[in-house]
Amino acid sequence: MTKAIFITGGGSGIGRATAQFFAAKSWFVGLADVNAAGMTETAALLPAGASSSHILDVRDRAQWDAVLAAFTAQTGGHIDILFNNAGIGTGGLLAQTPADEIDRLIDINLKGMFYGAQAGLKYLMATPGSALVNTSSAAGFYAGPGMSGYAATKFGVRAMTESLEQEWAEHGIKVRAIMPGFIDTPLLSVNAMGSNRSIRETVKARGLEFTPVEQVAEAVWDAVHGRRVFLPVGKTARRIAFLSRWFPSVLTRAGRTKAR
Repeated sequence: MTKAIFITGGGSGIGRATAQFFAAKSWFVGLADVNAAGMTETAALLPAGASSSHILDVRDRAQWDAVLAAFTAQTGGHIDILFNNAGIGTGGLLAQTPADEIDRLIDINLKGMFYGAQAGLKYLMATPGSALVNTSSAAGFYAGPGMSGYAATKFGVRAMTESLEQEWAEHGIKVRAIMPGFIDTPLLSVNAMGSNRSIRETVKARGLEFTPVEQVAEAVWDAVHGRRVFLPVGKTARRIAFLSRWFPSVLTRAGRTKAR
């Protein structure tokens, strides 16, 4: 039986690279996104007949049920990997962040993850050796200045992952979180709140590393086939993970300096 992966945020970035990685291994790929044009572009990069595309707003719990039912109708009822990946990137000073932007960030980056896990559980339970993989971030290890909202959602994804890894063990379902550093995707094109610079320009100005999106896609595979619940991806993420565990004061001192 052909293995199946369902990917949210499949219209670009990490989702697109992951779709290409798994399709190259002869998996059937379900693409989900609000961006129909992006999904069409992704599907064109995959072998013919190797994917299906589904419009999905992860904030809509009912849409999750409908889309997963449509996807599994093509897979014989199984999902080997549910890749909870859709998210938005935003940053800036909390005092300058509109309330509706805070709501949008939490709804997509956090509530959308919970909805996906809820909707996908019955299909994962029906699939021996299945896994839920959530996209968190290095910001789920350490919250720097200007990242309070974004980091809060990624800490939340990390917490959800840790809890469900224990909760779903009785069903034989692995639950993992990939935690990449900065990835050069369209998410970085937006301006930080209160700034005229995009997040990408801010990252470059600070001399930080961009992790290739292909490396993140490979990390999804490694996460599913390894034992680690949290998988930092890229040099920056691994460094932040190490410092946050053993020398957290180093990070907070550096953050205070950057915030001035």
